[in-house]
Amino acid sequence: MKEELFVSGRNIPHIDPNLNIWHWPIGLYLFLGGLAAGILFFSSIYTILGKEKELPTAVKWATFLAPSALVIGLLALFIDLKHKTYFWRLYTTIRLESPMSWGAWTLMAITPLSFVWMASYLKELLPNWDWKYGFLNRMESWVIKNRVGIAWVMIVLSVILGIYTGILLSAFNARPLWNTALLGPLFLVSGLSTGAATIMWMSKDHHEQNLFRQLDLLLIAIELFFIVHLFMGFLAGSEVNIEAAKLFLGGEFTASFWVFVVGLGLIFPAILEILELRGKKIPVAVPALCVLIGGLVFRLIMVEAGQVTRYLY
Repeated sequence: MKEELFVSGRNIPHIDPNLNIWHWPIGLYLFLGGLAAGILFFSSIYTILGKEKELPTAVKWATFLAPSALVIGLLALFIDLKHKTYFWRLYTTIRLESPMSWGAWTLMAITPLSFVWMASYLKELLPNWDWKYGFLNRMESWVIKNRVGIAWVMIVLSVILGIYTGILLSAFNARPLWNTALLGPLFLVSGLSTGAATIMWMSKDHHEQNLFRQLDLLLIAIELFFIVHLFMGFLAGSEVNIEAAKLFLGGEFTASFWVFVVGLGLIFPAILEILELRGKKIPVAVPALCVLIGGLVFRLIMVEAGQVTRYLY
């Protein structure tokens, strides 16, 4: 008879598997939420600055993507829910200490607001558009008249939405990889970067493209700074934090993270954007698409890897 001595009640092979209940829909939801937040943030801030004519894609046309991104993201979240018929209970209470409560109410506010914002530019896109009902025309006139005030509200909501996508994970104390204060700002900056890349890709104006290349370069630099300090903090922490860092420093997520997120999603598009700013002819779609792919893969990896980490010591 073979005897084995267990010195711990955890990490027993074939007995204690990794918790894995969040899959690709959560990563997609976090990505699309960050993308919508980035687009709406830039639209709002340049509306307040009165740049509607100089930056039409940022202020007007890119915002047509935001409602779709939010709806698809919410659909992905709904697909992942175990008890789908009870989602409405999130809206029966407000819990200021709960990231999910913040996220639910922020999405409840910003989703219809994004549709209203988009609709206010519909007649500029389709000159023959007719709302047919008088109250809709009056509502449109009111929104156009009060765009700056609405933009201030949308800035606040977009920042909350962008940072919430990271705080949603960081609030899980039992998952060392997620339980860091840097995750919220990192997800916010990443969302702003994907929003800037999308606007840059959609724009046909050279001045607007160059502005968002510069903004995206700055955001990529900040994102790399946060990533470096994220791992520095883990390596200077307890054994569980070091184990979390090792997943990306020789562990199972090393290749996917450093190749697809850092290499393809940050460094490579940054190099291309620098070359573009120096006058080189590079298709704008290439760096923009790389940033978007990197942003999506980053969230998919963080959701998956975070469920592998746990407290064993």
